[in-house]
Amino acid sequence: MIAGVRGTLEAKTLDSAFVSVGGVTLRIFAPLSVLSAQRVGEEVALQTYLLVREDVLALYGFTTAGDRDLFEQLLLVGGVGPRIALGLLSSMSAQTFREAILAEDVVRLTAAPGVGKKLAGRLVLELRPRFEKAGFAGIPVAAGGPAASNVRAQVLEALTGLGYTPSESAAAVRTLPEDASGSMEDLIFQALRALAKE
Repeated sequence: MIAGVRGTLEAKTLDSAFVSVGGVTLRIFAPLSVLSAQRVGEEVALQTYLLVREDVLALYGFTTAGDRDLFEQLLLVGGVGPRIALGLLSSMSAQTFREAILAEDVVRLTAAPGVGKKLAGRLVLELRPRFEKAGFAGIPVAAGGPAASNVRAQVLEALTGLGYTPSESAAAVRTLPEDASGSMEDLIFQALRALAKE
Protein backbone atom coordinates (compact mmCIF):
# COMPACT_ATOMS: atom_id res chain seq x y z
CA MET A 1 0.00 0.00 0.00
CA ILE A 2 1.17 3.53 -0.78
CA ALA A 3 0.86 5.23 2.62
CA GLY A 4 2.30 8.61 1.68
CA VAL A 5 3.48 10.75 -1.22
CA ARG A 6 5.94 13.64 -1.30
CA GLY A 7 6.60 15.58 -4.49
CA THR A 8 5.95 18.72 -6.52
CA LEU A 9 2.40 19.83 -7.23
CA GLU A 10 2.18 20.22 -11.02
CA ALA A 11 -1.52 21.06 -11.25
CA LYS A 12 -4.82 20.67 -9.43
CA THR A 13 -8.51 20.45 -10.23
CA LEU A 14 -11.63 20.68 -8.08
CA ASP A 15 -11.20 17.08 -6.88
CA SER A 16 -7.58 16.09 -7.39
CA ALA A 17 -3.91 17.05 -7.28
CA PHE A 18 -1.28 16.07 -9.85
CA VAL A 19 1.94 15.40 -7.97
CA SER A 20 5.29 14.71 -9.65
CA VAL A 21 7.27 12.04 -7.81
CA GLY A 22 10.58 10.80 -9.27
CA GLY A 23 9.62 11.55 -12.85
CA VAL A 24 6.11 10.09 -12.51
CA THR A 25 2.99 12.23 -12.14
CA LEU A 26 0.36 10.81 -9.81
CA ARG A 27 -3.26 11.91 -9.77
CA ILE A 28 -4.38 12.05 -6.15
CA PHE A 29 -8.03 12.67 -5.28
CA ALA A 30 -8.43 14.82 -2.16
CA PRO A 31 -10.96 16.87 -0.15
CA LEU A 32 -11.36 20.55 -1.09
CA SER A 33 -9.77 21.63 2.19
CA VAL A 34 -6.57 19.78 1.24
CA LEU A 35 -6.50 21.06 -2.34
CA SER A 36 -7.16 24.69 -1.41
CA ALA A 37 -4.12 24.69 0.90
CA GLN A 38 -1.72 23.53 -1.84
CA ARG A 39 0.12 25.79 -4.32
CA VAL A 40 1.14 24.71 -7.81
CA GLY A 41 4.92 24.47 -8.12
CA GLU A 42 5.49 23.83 -4.41
CA GLU A 43 6.36 20.59 -2.65
CA VAL A 44 3.46 18.71 -1.06
CA ALA A 45 3.38 15.82 1.39
CA LEU A 46 0.18 13.80 1.65
CA GLN A 47 -0.93 10.78 3.65
CA THR A 48 -2.50 8.50 1.07
CA TYR A 49 -4.94 5.62 0.68
CA LEU A 50 -4.73 3.35 -2.35
CA LEU A 51 -8.10 2.01 -3.48
CA VAL A 52 -7.79 -1.22 -5.47
CA ARG A 53 -10.87 -2.69 -7.11
CA GLU A 54 -11.47 -4.83 -10.15
CA ASP A 55 -11.94 -1.81 -12.43
CA VAL A 56 -10.37 0.97 -10.34
CA LEU A 57 -6.90 1.88 -9.10
CA ALA A 58 -7.12 5.27 -7.38
CA LEU A 59 -5.05 7.22 -4.88
CA TYR A 60 -6.62 9.49 -2.23
CA GLY A 61 -4.64 12.09 -0.29
CA PHE A 62 -5.04 13.75 3.11
CA THR A 63 -3.14 16.20 5.28
CA THR A 64 -3.01 13.91 8.32
CA ALA A 65 -3.05 10.19 9.01
CA GLY A 66 -6.15 10.77 11.15
CA ASP A 67 -8.08 12.15 8.18
CA ARG A 68 -6.96 9.18 6.09
CA ASP A 69 -8.13 6.78 8.80
CA LEU A 70 -11.52 8.52 8.91
CA PHE A 71 -11.81 8.14 5.12
CA GLU A 72 -11.14 4.40 5.50
CA GLN A 73 -13.82 4.14 8.21
CA LEU A 74 -16.32 5.90 5.94
CA LEU A 75 -15.68 3.37 3.17
CA LEU A 76 -16.73 0.58 5.57
CA VAL A 77 -20.22 2.06 5.90
CA GLY A 78 -22.77 0.50 3.55
CA GLY A 79 -23.71 2.85 0.72
CA VAL A 80 -20.62 5.06 1.10
CA GLY A 81 -18.16 5.07 -1.77
CA PRO A 82 -15.03 7.21 -2.28
CA ARG A 83 -16.97 10.07 -3.90
CA ILE A 84 -19.42 10.43 -0.98
CA ALA A 85 -16.60 10.02 1.57
CA LEU A 86 -14.64 12.83 -0.11
CA GLY A 87 -17.80 14.94 -0.27
CA LEU A 88 -18.30 14.57 3.48
CA LEU A 89 -14.68 15.49 4.24
CA SER A 90 -14.87 18.41 1.79
CA SER A 91 -18.00 19.86 3.36
CA MET A 92 -16.72 19.73 6.95
CA SER A 93 -13.57 19.06 8.95
CA ALA A 94 -12.93 15.65 10.49
CA GLN A 95 -13.64 17.14 13.94
CA THR A 96 -16.93 18.68 12.79
CA PHE A 97 -17.93 15.40 11.17
CA ARG A 98 -17.26 13.46 14.38
CA GLU A 99 -19.26 16.02 16.36
CA ALA A 100 -22.17 15.69 13.92
CA ILE A 101 -22.11 11.90 14.26
CA LEU A 102 -21.96 11.98 18.06
CA ALA A 103 -24.75 14.58 18.22
CA GLU A 104 -26.80 12.64 15.64
CA ASP A 105 -26.97 15.88 13.63
CA VAL A 106 -28.64 14.49 10.50
CA VAL A 107 -29.25 17.98 9.08
CA ARG A 108 -25.54 18.75 9.02
CA LEU A 109 -24.69 15.37 7.50
CA THR A 110 -27.27 15.72 4.71
CA ALA A 111 -25.64 19.02 3.70
CA ALA A 112 -22.87 16.93 2.09
CA PRO A 113 -23.40 16.00 -1.58
CA GLY A 114 -24.95 12.58 -2.11
CA VAL A 115 -26.01 12.11 1.53
CA GLY A 116 -29.75 11.69 2.09
CA LYS A 117 -31.60 11.08 5.36
CA LYS A 118 -31.34 7.29 5.17
CA LEU A 119 -27.59 7.36 4.55
CA ALA A 120 -27.12 9.96 7.29
CA GLY A 121 -28.95 7.65 9.69
CA ARG A 122 -26.75 4.75 8.65
CA LEU A 123 -23.62 6.86 9.22
CA VAL A 124 -24.80 7.71 12.74
CA LEU A 125 -25.74 4.12 13.51
CA GLU A 126 -22.47 2.57 12.34
CA LEU A 127 -19.93 5.26 13.24
CA ARG A 128 -21.20 6.62 16.57
CA PRO A 129 -20.31 3.46 18.54
CA ARG A 130 -16.84 3.40 16.94
CA PHE A 131 -16.21 7.06 17.78
CA GLU A 132 -17.42 6.57 21.35
CA LYS A 133 -15.26 3.47 21.76
CA ALA A 134 -12.27 5.40 20.40
CA GLY A 135 -12.84 7.97 23.15
CA PHE A 136 -14.06 10.89 21.04
CA ALA A 137 -17.09 11.29 23.31
CA GLY A 138 -15.31 10.12 26.44
CA ILE A 139 -17.82 7.26 26.82
CA PRO A 140 -16.55 3.79 25.93
CA VAL A 141 -19.21 1.69 24.23
CA ALA A 142 -19.07 -1.99 23.34
CA ALA A 143 -19.37 -2.35 19.59
CA GLY A 144 -21.01 -5.33 17.92
CA GLY A 145 -19.23 -7.37 15.26
CA PRO A 146 -19.77 -6.98 11.50
CA ALA A 147 -22.80 -9.30 11.50
CA ALA A 148 -24.47 -7.38 14.33
CA SER A 149 -23.72 -4.10 12.57
CA ASN A 150 -25.32 -5.40 9.36
CA VAL A 151 -28.48 -6.55 11.20
CA ARG A 152 -28.74 -3.22 13.00
CA ALA A 153 -28.37 -1.38 9.68
CA GLN A 154 -31.28 -3.42 8.27
CA VAL A 155 -33.43 -2.62 11.30
CA LEU A 156 -32.55 1.08 10.91
CA GLU A 157 -33.57 0.96 7.25
CA ALA A 158 -36.87 -0.71 8.15
CA LEU A 159 -37.67 1.95 10.76
CA THR A 160 -36.88 4.86 8.44
CA GLY A 161 -39.02 3.11 5.81
CA LEU A 162 -41.88 3.19 8.33
CA GLY A 163 -41.56 6.96 8.56
CA TYR A 164 -39.40 7.47 11.65
CA THR A 165 -36.60 10.02 11.37
CA PRO A 166 -33.02 8.72 11.09
CA SER A 167 -32.30 10.15 14.55
CA GLU A 168 -35.31 8.41 16.15
CA SER A 169 -34.48 5.17 14.34
CA ALA A 170 -30.82 5.24 15.39
CA ALA A 171 -31.79 5.87 19.04
CA ALA A 172 -34.20 2.91 18.96
CA VAL A 173 -31.65 0.59 17.37
CA ARG A 174 -29.13 1.46 20.11
CA THR A 175 -31.56 -0.01 22.67
CA LEU A 176 -31.24 -3.47 21.06
CA PRO A 177 -28.97 -6.05 22.73
CA GLU A 178 -25.36 -6.09 21.54
CA ASP A 179 -25.59 -9.63 20.14
CA ALA A 180 -28.70 -8.64 18.11
CA SER A 181 -30.14 -12.16 18.54
CA GLY A 182 -33.60 -13.11 17.28
CA SER A 183 -35.31 -12.78 13.93
CA MET A 184 -35.35 -9.51 12.01
CA GLU A 185 -39.06 -9.12 12.80
CA ASP A 186 -38.39 -9.56 16.55
CA LEU A 187 -35.68 -6.92 16.48
CA ILE A 188 -37.88 -4.48 14.59
CA PHE A 189 -40.67 -5.00 17.13
CA GLN A 190 -38.20 -4.45 19.99
CA ALA A 191 -37.10 -1.19 18.39
CA LEU A 192 -40.72 -0.14 17.83
CA ARG A 193 -41.49 -0.80 21.50
CA ALA A 194 -38.55 1.41 22.45
CA LEU A 195 -39.94 4.17 20.19
CA ALA A 196 -43.41 3.78 21.75
CA LYS A 197 -41.98 4.40 25.24
CA GLU A 198 -40.54 7.77 24.25
